[in-house]
Amino acid sequence: MRTIKFDKTRCGVEVLLRVGLGKELKEAYLDTEVYNTDYFEILLFRKAKGHLVLNQRKISLSDNIIIFISPFQKRQWQLDPEHLDFTFLIFQEDFLNEFFADKLFTYRLLYFYQLDYPLRMQVTAGYIQKACSTLTEIHAELREANPDSEHLIRSLLYYLLLKLNRDYAQQNNLPLDKPEHNYAYQFKKLLELHIKEKQRISEYAELLGISRITLNKAVQAQFGVAATHLLKQRLLFEIKNHLLHSDLTIIEIAHELHFSEPNHLMRFFKTQTGQTITAFLTDYQNGSKSGRIGS
Repeated sequence: MRTIKFDKTRCGVEVLLRVGLGKELKEAYLDTEVYNTDYFEILLFRKAKGHLVLNQRKISLSDNIIIFISPFQKRQWQLDPEHLDFTFLIFQEDFLNEFFADKLFTYRLLYFYQLDYPLRMQVTAGYIQKACSTLTEIHAELREANPDSEHLIRSLLYYLLLKLNRDYAQQNNLPLDKPEHNYAYQFKKLLELHIKEKQRISEYAELLGISRITLNKAVQAQFGVAATHLLKQRLLFEIKNHLLHSDLTIIEIAHELHFSEPNHLMRFFKTQTGQTITAFLTDYQNGSKSGRIGS
């Protein structure tokens, strides 16, 4: 599978993000093959017609929609090139965390690393216009750097990302409380790093140096779900990724994800999805052919 890497030579000043009109990267978004990237993407569509398969779910695209994509998420576009106008914001995780001096910043944004809620936000034309105006200001500072450009970019970007986060939370009825500590976000980050070899809450609590009870309380307070729910959803997503995008057998996937036996993996999958792996793959293939993937 092709992985598109962040092009640092196209950034302008020493602020490692890119802002631009979709036509600059048109070929990538009109490619109908499955691929991924090593950076975050926020895509603001003024005009769009077609669909996107992301996180094994089909997202219908229309005018005035915002799409959020995290690094290495597999995606497949089907866009009408005659009805396409959008602005993109892309950046790598390390840049953003360092830019805001917060190693967990990307994990605080509810629309990234999200498995339970849609990776889109339907908004108004006015909302898109206002957000794109902010991006236009950032783009101008990137192109013609001044001594204070980095500070202006930092403030504009911080405002935009947090405004999107607040509105995403409101659309999906998600809690947006100020965290009293970082355990919930640290747990979310550790899941991304260790899900292939660690599938017990106690292992993550040990990594954090806290009790399971403390970890679960933190996750429940911040995300409104139990820590085990986030862990199982992330593990299930990893299994589906292997099933759909690798040539590994079930035995090999079980070994890769440290299940003691393939039967344990299959039992876990059925408990979480309500269907067997064979039924899931059949439904996915039939959905791909008919254009009905996921929900």
